[in-house]
Amino acid sequence: METLVLGVDDAGRGPLIGPMILAGVLCSEKQEQDLKLQGIKDSKMLLPSAREKLFKIIKKNCKDYYVHTATPEEIDKSVGTRFNLNKLEALKMAEAINEILKKIDLRKFKVKIYLDCPSPNISAWKRQLKRYIKKRIKESENIEIIPEHKADVNYPSVSAASILAKVTRDKEIRCIKKRIGKDFGSGYCADPLTVQFLKECSLEFEHDGIFRKSWITWKNHKKEKEQKKLGDF
Repeated sequence: METLVLGVDDAGRGPLIGPMILAGVLCSEKQEQDLKLQGIKDSKMLLPSAREKLFKIIKKNCKDYYVHTATPEEIDKSVGTRFNLNKLEALKMAEAINEILKKIDLRKFKVKIYLDCPSPNISAWKRQLKRYIKKRIKESENIEIIPEHKADVNYPSVSAASILAKVTRDKEIRCIKKRIGKDFGSGYCADPLTVQFLKECSLEFEHDGIFRKSWITWKNHKKEKEQKKLGDF
């Protein structure tokens, strides 16, 4: 029985601006090794030009792939609630698994699913993930679900998913910049361009759907703005 490998990863979990992107890549074991020989590795270890090139190679040299988005609004609704960001990521990763494997006859294939686990408690997060996976998948004897830390470094299929997610997020960020006519850098809180944009343009784009308002950086900024307003009296 042939074994397939499904890698799942995200990009943009931490930034203040823009979406989080989730991706899954399904390969045969041979395809996974071929991707490794093509230079596939964790997206954070690659230059943007290399990621763009590998993005096209991955899509042409895998059995299937799936990319989808968690918007800032979706993230804000989950952060600070019982349905937190880790659970949202479990839900989105499960969606990728369900979508890709709905086309696979699980009587004919074994599938190893590798995921880059966002939680320090791997076993608890795996239980959460399985709640969202379709019954035919999670109850199949031919399915093995393997969440790990650093899976994006250790498994080429997860590295491939990280590249699809990262390139897609970068494209989304370029689209936002073009739409609003402003350069805010990477969107991460440590980026000076992002910090400057927040200071100068937060009021103008507050309701534009680009900011994650559940982030402490946004909350502190809003609090500081309000205090300055009170100081004007």
